[in-house]
Amino acid sequence: MKALRPSMKENKRYLLLRGKNLREDVEKAILEFIGVLGTSRACLEFIKIEKDYVIISVNRESLNEIRASFAVWPEEIKVERVSGTLKGLRK
Repeated sequence: MKALRPSMKENKRYLLLRGKNLREDVEKAILEFIGVLGTSRACLEFIKIEKDYVIISVNRESLNEIRASFAVWPEEIKVERVSGTLKGLRK
């Protein structure tokens, strides 16, 4: 199987989130706001889960919908940083 060309690869963005009970709230907020099809297009993936913060990766095209879903969620989910690389996110 051949490797994908860089133009065919999915561009990801990494988000650093802070709040309470993030593991469940992040999934519920996104699912409620953009639905099942939007969640699958976003390619949500949890990179690191700690007690007070979470790092997730999402598709670049769905970044605005993801941020909007956190804004309308009743619990506080704060987006601290957005970066194209994990190394840039941790600075």
